[in-house]
Amino acid sequence: MQQKTKNPEQNLAGLVLDAVRHPVILVDKDNSIAYANAYAEQFFKASSSVLARNKLETFLPFGSPLLSLINQVREKPKPVNEYHVDLSSPKLGYDKLVDIFVQPLSEIPGSVVVLFQEKSMAEKLDRQMTHRGAARSVTGLASMLAHEIKNPLSGIRGAAQLLESVVGDDDRQLTRLITDETDRIVALVDRMEVFSDERPIERFPINIHTVLDHVKRLAQNGFAKNIKFVEKYDPSLPPVFANRDQLIQIFLNLVKNATEALESVKNPTITLTSSYRPGIKLSVQGRHDKVTLPMEFCVEDNGAGVPKDIQENLFDPFITSKPNGSGLGLALVAKLVNDHGGVVECDSQPGRTIFRVLLPMWRPEETEHKHSGETE
Repeated sequence: MQQKTKNPEQNLAGLVLDAVRHPVILVDKDNSIAYANAYAEQFFKASSSVLARNKLETFLPFGSPLLSLINQVREKPKPVNEYHVDLSSPKLGYDKLVDIFVQPLSEIPGSVVVLFQEKSMAEKLDRQMTHRGAARSVTGLASMLAHEIKNPLSGIRGAAQLLESVVGDDDRQLTRLITDETDRIVALVDRMEVFSDERPIERFPINIHTVLDHVKRLAQNGFAKNIKFVEKYDPSLPPVFANRDQLIQIFLNLVKNATEALESVKNPTITLTSSYRPGIKLSVQGRHDKVTLPMEFCVEDNGAGVPKDIQENLFDPFITSKPNGSGLGLALVAKLVNDHGGVVECDSQPGRTIFRVLLPMWRPEETEHKHSGETE
């Protein structure tokens, strides 16, 4: 595989394929991987020699639609494309959403060329824009609710309290029901008012591990007493440029969400990780340059996973799989992460759910600029 030959045209073809920024493989009639370019080696996390000794199904999740596509192309030698195919597996990783292009190779009967176009980053950006739009929608809704609902509710509650003093015991239960339900609605509106807070964030260089340790202690002394916590931290990480209180809110919500997903699980475990990743760049409101997001922080649980029918809209307001949930916890996480110029994503399958938060790291000039602005 990928051996140099005396044929300069073949050598040139190999160089060209290695330069293609997408995984490309040649699968022979026995489903063995006869060729893989450099990006295919990265995609399959295996060298050329290892790939050459294995069949394609060795690297794919059980029942992968790719095998059916290859057989289809063999039976009817015509190109076939399939979009948004999930190839996530323990071997390939849990973030392998791809478009697949399968092309027959007429010169070698039974062989096909497969090109993979990874969609994970594009999907993240697209979903992140959706989350930001959803947060803006909640912001407008919160402002409307605060003005149009809270004032009438106070009047309803006051009237119910007056009635309670003059009605009999049987009717008094109804007036208390009115009061309790009014208080519940007011509490919900108060929670939503957080979304309408558009004040600039006070940000400083923060050691993320002190934040995660604080969140873990809060959880273990409260709602997560029976949960095992595992820490996988990179101690060499630089500070993150963020607001400490809001970071606590973000990760407290994620840990609480994970805890609720572990209610009926044996050996419930939450894993907190921190790492440095080559980040994507996003435009942040109030800045002319794009911000790199190399700081990755994850909250992972071994629960049943997020139902597939809500995964795409998980960070939208009022989306929840919990019978008594309001659907605002993750929407608030998306709003706060967005305010920091970051990205939050969820990868979920039965037995493993990961919430990833990508944030910008602290740069000394950020603080210098802030202080210089205060003195002017």
